[in-house]
Amino acid sequence: MTGSGTGSQTLARGLVALQLVAASPTGLTMAELADQVGVHRTIAYRLLTTLAQFRLVAKGEGGRYRPAAGLAVLGASFDRNVRQLCLPTLRTLADDLGTTVSLLVAEGDQQVAIAVIVPTQVAYQLSFHEGSRYPLNRGAAGIALLASMPPRPGERDLVVAARERGWVTTYAEIEPNTYGLAVPVRRPAPSAPTCINLISHREDVVMRGKDAVIAAAEELSKLLS
Repeated sequence: MTGSGTGSQTLARGLVALQLVAASPTGLTMAELADQVGVHRTIAYRLLTTLAQFRLVAKGEGGRYRPAAGLAVLGASFDRNVRQLCLPTLRTLADDLGTTVSLLVAEGDQQVAIAVIVPTQVAYQLSFHEGSRYPLNRGAAGIALLASMPPRPGERDLVVAARERGWVTTYAEIEPNTYGLAVPVRRPAPSAPTCINLISHREDVVMRGKDAVIAAAEELSKLLS
């Protein structure tokens, strides 16, 4: 949890501490953080003090540390604030289709969800966490991301088909009994390959949303160009 021998243990602990504070809905006390990171309270104090100095966390009522405004600035620097730029389009798409919509990027041999939008007026929906990672060669999103890249030896037929027609559907490749549809978002180099993904337990919902997802991908391609 605190890194390997090839990196900085102090930096790793600080990053783990930041992740834990950011993930806690009510914040963490120094003692709680020390327990979760597995360090002495003196070390936890130093980690939190340093993070606070950089305005990444702030100490509030009850001595609980919560995310601070510096995280917003840091997050906005990721890929030219691509997540925030895309949120209005993704929100409209999710609410219009009544199903979960996400934005994913390729990172190494993985696909990473940087935005997951659940429709507001639907009682039950599939969802997953922002920051979730999956193998790049599985699921509609991974196939769409690969289709955004130059051809590779031995790539799946689905990738070739997605590159030709501009969209792809899969079934049960990431989650059982789940249909996925993904459309690449065209972006200039050196931007990471990006796609919109739609998931549902119902194939008819996915296919009914295909044209809307294609239109949204075109909109984001223009926005991010």
